Amino acid sequence: MSELIRTRLIQTEKYVVAVDVEMVIPADDPSEPCYEAEAVKFLREVKERAERDELNWLKQHGKVYAAVGAA
Repeated sequence: MSELIRTRLIQTEKYVVAVDVEMVIPADDPSEPCYEAEAVKFLREVKERAERDELNWLKQHGKVYAAVGAA
């Protein structure tokens, strides 16, 4: 099984958070990389923390982009 790192964007009403997550390429089906359970849990945590405005934690784990109202 091979591993690779991909950047994923997590979007909420106020933010978009770019985080790097590890994906694996299964030996029996190399056509589609997939997440392991730990990565799925991390992506859920990022979304939940973004919804709670936990900016300090988010900045430690990725890049945070704020939505801007239209002029």
